[in-house]
Parts: sequence; C-alpha cells; structure tokens
Amino acid sequence: MKYGNKFRYSIDNKRYHTLNYYNKTKFGCRIYKAVIDAGFSCPNKDGTKGYGGCIFCHGGSGYFTSEGSVSVEVQLEKEIKRIRSKTPDAKIIAYFQANTNTYGSLERLREVYEPVVNRNDIFGISIGTRADCLDSDICRYLEDISKRTHLTVEIGLQSSCDRTAELINRGYSYSEFLKGFDALSSRNIRTCIHIINGLPGENEENMLKTAKDVGRLKPGALKIQLLHVIRGTKLEEMYNNHEFDVMTMEDYINITVKQLEFIPPETVIERITGDGDRKSLIAPLWSTNKIAVLGGIDKRQAETGSMQGINTEINF
Repeated sequence: MKYGNKFRYSIDNKRYHTLNYYNKTKFGCRIYKAVIDAGFSCPNKDGTKGYGGCIFCHGGSGYFTSEGSVSVEVQLEKEIKRIRSKTPDAKIIAYFQANTNTYGSLERLREVYEPVVNRNDIFGISIGTRADCLDSDICRYLEDISKRTHLTVEIGLQSSCDRTAELINRGYSYSEFLKGFDALSSRNIRTCIHIINGLPGENEENMLKTAKDVGRLKPGALKIQLLHVIRGTKLEEMYNNHEFDVMTMEDYINITVKQLEFIPPETVIERITGDGDRKSLIAPLWSTNKIAVLGGIDKRQAETGSMQGINTEINF
C-alpha cells in the first residue's frame, strides 16, 4: 500500500489517524469527555472471575473520576462545568470509565444510561467494559443506544497472548475477547480496543502480535497505553521484587511506531500514550512528559517513512 509523503487521514503532520482529525472531519469540532464513575464493580474483583482485578488495576482505571457514591447526574454537572469553563460551546461525551460498565442487570444499565442518553447537552456516550460482560440482552440494548446517540464501547484486550492474560490476571482468554468483540461489531456498534505495551514477560514479538491481531479485526478505534506501575497494585509488588523492567521512552516509541503500521488507516487512534495518576505513579516517570512521547513518535515516523497502515496489506 503506497501513500506518498502524507497520511490520508490527516490535516497536519500526523502519520496516524488521530481522534482530533476524526472529530473535526466527522463532527466539525473538538469533543471533550466528561469522565464518570457509575458505581459498577468488576467480575474480576468481586470473586465471579477473580479477586483484586488485573495486576495493574487501581480503582478500576477511574483515576480521573469522582467516587462512584456520587450520583451520575452530579458528576456530569461538575464535568460539564469544568469543560465549558474553558470551551463554552464544547460538545461533550459522557465517558463511563471506571470498572466494568456493562456488569449488571439490564434494568441497572437502563437506570444509568437512559437519563444520559436523553440529555440534550450530552453529544454521545463512551462505555468502558470487559469483553466477557456482553451478553445478548446487553448487546441489544447497546445497539439501541447506538441508534439514538454517538456510542463507543471500549473493551480491554491489553494483549492477545493468553500467557500474558494469565500473568496479568485478566480473567478471560483471547477467544473470549473475540466473542465479545464480534457481538458488538455484528451490531455495527463502534468499538475501541485497548492494548498495553510493556506488560511483564512480553517482548517486541508479543507486542507486534497483539497489534497484528487488532489490525485484522479492523476496529473503529484503538487506544495504545504504556504500562504504568501504580502504587497499591500487585504490579508495584512485582516491580519492587525486580520481576520485570519498565520500558524506556525510546523502546516505547519504537514499538508503537511499528505497531501502527499493522493498524488499518481507517481505525482511529484515540490514544497513543497514557496518563497515570501522578500522585501514585511509581514508574516510568518519563511517561509524565507526554509532549516528548508524542513528538518522539512523530519524529520517528517521519525519519523512517513510517505511517499507520502501511503493512496492512502484507500477509502477516
């Protein structure tokens, strides 16, 4: 596949399909996320699948949300005020980020989501969940939501290697992940897959395998995350025991650039690095310099002529 010197899904110098490009070309504006903790739990924390969650889990990934004991309505009002204080005409997506937001009865899900779907000041909804918490009734309900608002369902893959899944205590296999992904894609529900680079025991070959497997699925969106060691997690204990090494910035940039080559150009890269809670982040501390990471990826792609999707037509 030949592109020439410019990536086709770009209005600047980016060589990958940014969320900024997607929002501006599809909706004509920037869109901001209001992060919400709706008080859901997780089957990997309450004993259904396991206890303690994934080894890197701290607070159900809801670093930037309010406590789940605060009502969704109050959280939304607070977030809307925060966003509109900077951008008065902003369009807003309610992002249900913490824990597993389809882990509950259909009645519980309706109680949470219907009031938000029906708000005129909310542009869309993003729901973070697990691939093993998507039964047929829930998927039908998600399909219904997708017909009424801009819906994205975000599911954590992290790695397509089952050995890694066991090590990080994910609680489901890659084949189970595929079942959940297919349940969403068969209903034309926009899906965003999450992967993590630098997981214990993984090398470049493993991380590229995950990218290739994701590329074959052709998801609507992808989030690429660096592994953060957060205080109070099982991962912190492993790190302190020298059971693995965190990635260097150079290694992260190199592998991410290579991964993007196997992701279809139509897939939106909603995140290409990540934010850890600075108050509890142990390592790697270089990850707090997002500008350097983003600039390093741009520079490496330009230097090597790399861009998203250039290897998607190669038989890998």
